[in-house]
Amino acid sequence: MKILSVENLEKNFGDLQVLKDISMEVNHGEIVSIIGSSGSGKSTLLRCINRLETIDSGKITVDGEVMVSTHNGKVEYASNDVLNEIRLKTGLVFQNFNLFPHFNVLKNITQAPIRVKKIPKDIAEKEAMELLQKLGLESRKDAYPHQLSGGQAQRVAIARALALKPVILFFDEPTSALDPEMVKEVLDVIKELAEDGMTMAIVTHEMGFAKEVADKVIFIDGGYIVEEGTPEEVFNNPKSERAKDFFAKIL
Repeated sequence: MKILSVENLEKNFGDLQVLKDISMEVNHGEIVSIIGSSGSGKSTLLRCINRLETIDSGKITVDGEVMVSTHNGKVEYASNDVLNEIRLKTGLVFQNFNLFPHFNVLKNITQAPIRVKKIPKDIAEKEAMELLQKLGLESRKDAYPHQLSGGQAQRVAIARALALKPVILFFDEPTSALDPEMVKEVLDVIKELAEDGMTMAIVTHEMGFAKEVADKVIFIDGGYIVEEGTPEEVFNNPKSERAKDFFAKIL
């Protein structure tokens, strides 16, 4: 079952075309790693899918609902009701955590379920504690973001995204703001989610992780998808000279 479909997506910032005719799919239970050099358009792609950026052309469908499409050169987004429904089906974990600094850990996780999904506070807190226990953070429920290590803060951010029970979880370079010793604890959490069958699209610089965890790897360069396939195909047998050059420098 297809959870995400992106068709012929284009995105410009002024005269600069950042995404060029991007088409990709993520199926239920699939882990897709999106890789490429800095400035290649990876994070912009995630931002477009999560409506943090508007697109200039193309079509995006999430869990069967058309989020945005293009007709006669005109971009048309779905109604607010449909967009809100889609928003509840997707989770996004940022590289800089983006936790609410004035809320403790428990309130960071329960805020959206209570306010957006209208879940009773006691149920939201019970489910939040189950998530914290799963992530090894139950003892930090009363801590504030400034009292957490980077690895703990990112795990809380993952718990907050999971609290809305999304059908797909997006990660935008989830380890790039972490000290090296904290990277593993966050990657281990993502691996556990993969084992649980969570559908994920992950922008990452961690090539070993992408090799190990992804079902599919997408290599973006200069706004284009240059390579797409299994980790074995993309890492070991890249077809394009650009990908061969990229991997020769980093692997």
